[in-house]
Amino acid sequence: MSHHVRSLTTRAYSTQPLSESFVAKPEIRHAGIVDVRFGKNVTVVQPVNLYGCAIGDDSFVGPFVEIQKGVSIGKRCRIQSHSFICELVTIGDECFISHGAMFINDLFATGRPTKESQFWRATKVGNQVSVGTNSTILPVTICDQVVIGAGAVVTKDITIPGIYAGNPARLLRRL
Repeated sequence: MSHHVRSLTTRAYSTQPLSESFVAKPEIRHAGIVDVRFGKNVTVVQPVNLYGCAIGDDSFVGPFVEIQKGVSIGKRCRIQSHSFICELVTIGDECFISHGAMFINDLFATGRPTKESQFWRATKVGNQVSVGTNSTILPVTICDQVVIGAGAVVTKDITIPGIYAGNPARLLRRL
């Protein structure tokens, strides 16, 4: 009985020679800190992409965070790693934005993502609000003293202090 061993080889195939495949040069942009108004005793862990925003006294911004122009972060806030806070967001004092939280300002009113800011909507987060890991916050208003559970999707204004979770986020109990 003979045993045949086949050797496996991985090859990449292209319809064009490698030299012809990559002729265009990309636009290179660098993450960094540009035109940011910092309060006293702010801590920022690099790398971050912060531009045209304001961050209040005694706040903390973790690594891999993007905070876009026009955003206002209050005093004594913590913005944890991998969070994205887009234009038109205002966050109050003593807020906690957990890892991977995403804020959205474009509701695809045109049926697609748009660069036209007249279609974007604002988000206002009150004081003492905690936003859980991997939550998504659409353009809404959130009152003071709210906890948003991990993975929640906030699609409507929150007007009652309490704990909210789910998709869409719903009140679990009042605080």
